[in-house]
Amino acid sequence: MKLFSTNTCYVPKDLSSITQRTNEVSPELGGMTQQQIEKIWQSIENLYQTGNHPLITMCLRRKGEIILNRSLGYASGNSADGLASDAVLANPDTPICLFSASKIITAMLIHMLDETGAINLLDPISYYIPEYAQNDKRRATIFHLLSHRGGIPRIEMEVTPELLFDKDQILQHLYAAQPISPAGTHLAYHAVTAGYILGELIERVTGQDIRQFLHEHIEKPMDMQFFNYGLKPEYRDQVALNYPTGVHPKLGTDLYLNHVLGGGLQLAVDVTNDPRFMDTVCPAGNIYTSAEQANRFFEMLLNGGQYNGKQIMSPETVFRATLPTSTTNIDRTLLAPMRYALGPMLGSNPVGIFGPMTGQAFGHLGFSNILCWADPERDISVSILNTGKAVVGTHIPALAQTLYQISSQCPKIPKTQRRALFGTDRTETELV
Repeated sequence: MKLFSTNTCYVPKDLSSITQRTNEVSPELGGMTQQQIEKIWQSIENLYQTGNHPLITMCLRRKGEIILNRSLGYASGNSADGLASDAVLANPDTPICLFSASKIITAMLIHMLDETGAINLLDPISYYIPEYAQNDKRRATIFHLLSHRGGIPRIEMEVTPELLFDKDQILQHLYAAQPISPAGTHLAYHAVTAGYILGELIERVTGQDIRQFLHEHIEKPMDMQFFNYGLKPEYRDQVALNYPTGVHPKLGTDLYLNHVLGGGLQLAVDVTNDPRFMDTVCPAGNIYTSAEQANRFFEMLLNGGQYNGKQIMSPETVFRATLPTSTTNIDRTLLAPMRYALGPMLGSNPVGIFGPMTGQAFGHLGFSNILCWADPERDISVSILNTGKAVVGTHIPALAQTLYQISSQCPKIPKTQRRALFGTDRTETELV
C-alpha cells in the first residue's frame, strides 16, 4: 500500500461495457422523467471515474417503483494494483457487505420485539443480560444503546480479525467493560460494541439464533435471496470483495479509524474479505446483500412497515424507530455533527449525510461510502453500495454531487401524499 497516493483502480473508457441493469421500469411510473434519471446516473458514472470504487451498485425506488437498479464495475480483481486477468464483472444482484448500514437492520429487529411486548426499550440491558450490569452499567438501557449513548463506544483492546471472528470473546469483554461515560450522557457512535449486545439480547429474548430470527421476520417474508449476517457458502463465489483505495496517510486515516473502529483501513478490508467473517455474526457490520434487497428493506419502512401486501412491522413501530433522540450534536466518536433516531441516522437541513434538504430522511452509512436511506418528503428509497474503502480521496466531490442530484432530481411531494407518518417529521415532534 502506497503511503501517499490516490490509490485508484482501473477505469475503462467505455463504462457501458461494465454496466448492467435489471428490473427497471419507466421513470414516469415513479413520477420522474428520463432526463432526471440520466442526471442521477451520470453522477454515479462520474463517481466511478474517480477510480476510488472497483464496484458501485445502486437502486432507487420512487413511489414504490424501481427506477434505477444497476451495477457498475467489478466484483473482484480490480484494485489499486490494476485489473487482474481473472477479474469478475459484477451485476445488480452481487452480494456486498453493508458494513455499518447493518446497524439499522439489527435495530429494527429490536423494535419488532418491542412491538410484540417482548421487551421495553426503556428497560436496562441487564434485565435481559444480567452479566452486563458489571462496572456501573446496570442502568444502561436499550434506548441508550440504540441512540449511541451507551457509554461503551469502542472495544478497549487490540482489535484483530481473530477477535472479530469470536463473538463470545467480545461479549465477555463488553460485560466486564468499564464505560468511558455514564449511559445517556454523551453522544458517541458505537461502531461495533452496541451491535454485539443488541444481538445477544435478541437471542436471549427469542431463544433463537439471530440469523434465524432475521430470516423468519424479514428475509423470508420479503422474499430476499440473501439478506442476513454473513453469507452462505453457496453465494460466496459471487461476493464483491473490498479494496483499500484513496489517499491513505497513516497518521490521518488510520489514526481516525483506530479511534472509531479500533483498527486501521487494512484490517477493515481484510476482515470483510475473509470467509470466517462470512461465517460469523457481527450485528453491527456484516449483513451481506444486494443494493436492490437493501433498498427493498428501506422501501418497506417508507411504506409504513408493509411490503408486497405483507405487514412486516406496524406503522407505529416505524414511527418510533425514526423518532429523533436529539438535535444535531457533535458525535465524540465520528468527530462530526450527527443526528440519530433509535437506530437510524437522520438527515438534516440545509445539508446532511444524505444530501441537501434531507431533514426528514432516515437511514444509515456504511464504511466507507455506503449509503442507504429513505426520504418520505421525496417518496424515495435509495441504496448506494461500493467496494472501494476510500476514507479520504478524489471521490468526495463526486459523491457530494451524486447526493445533490438525487435530492434535486427527485422533487418533494405534498405531505398529504406520504405513505406513512414518520418520527422525523418536524411537524409531529419538537426535537428537530
